Amino acid sequence: MRTEAPFNHGTPQKTAVLMVNLGTPDNADAPSLRRYLKQFLSDPRVVEIPKLIWWLILNLIILQVRPKKSAAKYATVWTPEGSPLLAFTVRQGRMLSEGFKARNMDVHVEVAMRYGNPSVHSRMDSLRASGYDRILVLPMYPQYAAATTASAMDAVFEWAKPVRNLPELRFVKHYHDHPAYIYALAESVRRHWQANGRPDFDRGDMLVMSFHGVPEMTLKKGDPYHCECYKTGRLLAEALGLSKEQFKVTFQSRFGKAKWLEPYTDQTLKALGQKGVKRIDLMCPGFMADCLETLEEINQEGREDFQHAGGGDFHYIPCLNDSDLARAMVTEIAMQHLQGWPVDGGYIAAQASELDKSRQMALALGAEK
Repeated sequence: MRTEAPFNHGTPQKTAVLMVNLGTPDNADAPSLRRYLKQFLSDPRVVEIPKLIWWLILNLIILQVRPKKSAAKYATVWTPEGSPLLAFTVRQGRMLSEGFKARNMDVHVEVAMRYGNPSVHSRMDSLRASGYDRILVLPMYPQYAAATTASAMDAVFEWAKPVRNLPELRFVKHYHDHPAYIYALAESVRRHWQANGRPDFDRGDMLVMSFHGVPEMTLKKGDPYHCECYKTGRLLAEALGLSKEQFKVTFQSRFGKAKWLEPYTDQTLKALGQKGVKRIDLMCPGFMADCLETLEEINQEGREDFQHAGGGDFHYIPCLNDSDLARAMVTEIAMQHLQGWPVDGGYIAAQASELDKSRQMALALGAEK
């Protein structure tokens, strides 16, 4: 059990939100990718293969070859602020904090990465050391999957094991069908169409919604991810007034030889190109922030797959990132899950004197602090 400071009577209760995204290497170079991939691919939530067999494959093959290739891809999307995923997530954290302040809510916001830095453990340590005893963990994954949301929860639970005086914890499991999320997605598409023209669906143009893939066996084991992706797609299409012939839900980023959720994004793009489709608009609703999988895999490789196969215009619709839509959506979802916790700034200030009186009474009765 971790040694902690003695309990301090009369300490004001403080609330925080910890936003957790997947992760990123520290730099776009092979050593950084090797460290990141080793941590990421060693998680049994991510790769469900017998441990010994996977250890041999990971350490003797994958980590010898993939870091250099992945580093080259990261270099094409790296920004002056570093990884786009981390940069956008940090901005989303600032926006959430500003949203709370605008509503006179006394809630602190921190950002962590499940893999890489800043780590979940370091952020939880910092929050606990600063006296935050109510923490809402907000994974930035709209659709629940064991490999993403549950893994983020694992990291918090692992941190909690040696902690004696635990904070009160809440977790957001998913928001794949939340009205604020669907509205933000639909409005981002409308804005793109307003700026770039609307696809001609009568001639066969298409809106493609590409979600990150997972092995098909996870669906058979009870993971709801597949169903939640399709529900997001259906609700978004309804909000945009699209028929089932005018959009497709696909899955990207498959890894290894096992069968993953279908249809595959890359194969779909090639098939649409071969059919001579004049325009596709593609978005990635499962990603709250643009990253390697959207900027390089989709907007570079996916564009090439479609156009080299004979397709026409390729329009990538960015993720919500640091838009006003993201600000409103994340704030509404966080506020919903904070209900019942005293976070009103005026109320907390009014309680300060009462807490001091309580502390003085405790000291008078023999408390050490």
